[in-house]
Amino acid sequence: MRILIVEDEVKITQALNFLFTKQKIDVDIANDGEEGLLLASKDIYDVIVLDIMLPGVDGIQILKTIRKEGLKTPVIMLTAKDTIDDRVFGLENGADDYLVKPFATKELIARVKALARRKSTEYVGEIYEFEDIRYDVKNYLLFLGDKEYKIPLKEAMLMEMFIKKPRQVFTREQIIDRIWGLEADVLESNIEIYVHHLRKRLEETNAKIETVRGVGYMLKEK
Repeated sequence: MRILIVEDEVKITQALNFLFTKQKIDVDIANDGEEGLLLASKDIYDVIVLDIMLPGVDGIQILKTIRKEGLKTPVIMLTAKDTIDDRVFGLENGADDYLVKPFATKELIARVKALARRKSTEYVGEIYEFEDIRYDVKNYLLFLGDKEYKIPLKEAMLMEMFIKKPRQVFTREQIIDRIWGLEADVLESNIEIYVHHLRKRLEETNAKIETVRGVGYMLKEK
């Protein structure tokens, strides 16, 4: 699991980072709204923990923006505001859960795990289709005509990105973030290897992976 915590109180983020890491949960942290929006928009997280009161861009605006962009990542709002109206306002703008400060860290961890499970069940057994290709997200199965291929993990993660959002350009940075992680020291040639493998698989189909020069890649019809 990989989560994003957007919170301007450094001591809180340090403590949460320590606790989530002990749970074997990967954590990225943003301490202001602008960085939080930038990271949240990458669509690489299983859950976002989002404070409302942030410098720069507030949490509600971040939430509205990513929902407008079509991102369905589960979001838990963290706030010192504890009135019913505040909670309703957050939920009506796309939040999935709400936790009022001060909160018990065990409760936050439990809620994050619950939301991550909810997200994962949305795709159980779900097959995405584009042109004449089909892809089973859960089982890493790629169906091309009457043939079925079980593809390797990283290739599968790349295929999932492309087929969930065909005709959308994914930058090399987004691909690295999703497949290897923000801190990974990955060369662009690593991406090209997996793109090449997928291209070879799709040669006899009506779809192709196109290079957008200087930007990245996209799945589109031939």
